[in-house]
Amino acid sequence: MPYKRKDSPIWWVSYIDQSGKRVRCSTGTTDRKEAEALEAKWKLEAYNAKQWGEEPERSFEELMLAYLNATGRTRRPKSQEAVLMHIKRLKETFAGVIMNRLQPALISQHIQARQVAGRSNATINRELEVLSAAITWANREGWRLPNPVSNRMLKEPEGRVRWITRAEAAALLKAAEAEPKAPHLAPLILLALHTGMRRGEMLGLEWTRVDLHRNLVYLDAVHTKAGKRRSVPLNVLARSALLQQARFRSEHCPDSRWVFCKAEGKQVGDVKRSFATACKRADILDFRFHDLRHTCAAWLVQAGVPLTEVRDVLGHSTIQMTERYAHLAPENARAAVALLANEVTIESRGNEKGLAEIS
Repeated sequence: MPYKRKDSPIWWVSYIDQSGKRVRCSTGTTDRKEAEALEAKWKLEAYNAKQWGEEPERSFEELMLAYLNATGRTRRPKSQEAVLMHIKRLKETFAGVIMNRLQPALISQHIQARQVAGRSNATINRELEVLSAAITWANREGWRLPNPVSNRMLKEPEGRVRWITRAEAAALLKAAEAEPKAPHLAPLILLALHTGMRRGEMLGLEWTRVDLHRNLVYLDAVHTKAGKRRSVPLNVLARSALLQQARFRSEHCPDSRWVFCKAEGKQVGDVKRSFATACKRADILDFRFHDLRHTCAAWLVQAGVPLTEVRDVLGHSTIQMTERYAHLAPENARAAVALLANEVTIESRGNEKGLAEIS
């Protein structure tokens, strides 16, 4: 019989699947009769699959509900919100569709509908990735569904790479220091420029994860976009930004656990407005806070740091994400071409010597 958990109004059910495994899952509904109908349906499908080898029909809604039940708790809140939004958009095309009979034509229909709605290729791809991930998960669970999403991703433009020079950065920091209502802004910008940390990673930083003796900041998997823990090294300037925040904390809110906090000790939530004002004062156009991370990467590459090391500093999940900065180090390509010219010169001189000996 359906049952409820203490922390949710949604009905849950428990039954034995075709493999003999106990399954406990949400029905996604607060209607008891609807929950009972779903329970009966799933039990019948499990029985038929076990007795006759019949593959149960799986609707889009059933697939997504099972996928969210299985994977939702392991995702960060913002990531889960994005997945739910993508599912909402997918539902516009796939609502009621039996996934056992999913055809490539329906994938194309979704792509065309979203393009007509003015959505970018990147947005459409993120939606299709959720659909494909749900099908892949289901097939690992033994559902045996077709996955026509494979090889149908749209071409995306290269990611934005907007960065500023050191002179522009100095002007930005000076402008940020002039923000009386945001004393945290200049240290935040300085830390971003010299560590490449994301805004959320910095605003969510607690003093317990700052080691000024070893000059490291520790980020656990829950704090990073890639879901992987990493240690962020601090140079002299990044360290000075944290020391400035330590002095602010000591003076105004010694009990606050947040590195970037307000005078009353509360965590700084957003810097969008103050950052935009500082950019305007510094006469820096088309520059977002995340571009500070691009700037850090650009400076590292221009200094000759190998891309693999840049990847590790920024916490990229793949080297492909870091390669978009490769064009900022043309000297590497110039040196390679010069080596090729040297080889040709040596070979040419050898040929000339051989001809002289023959003559």
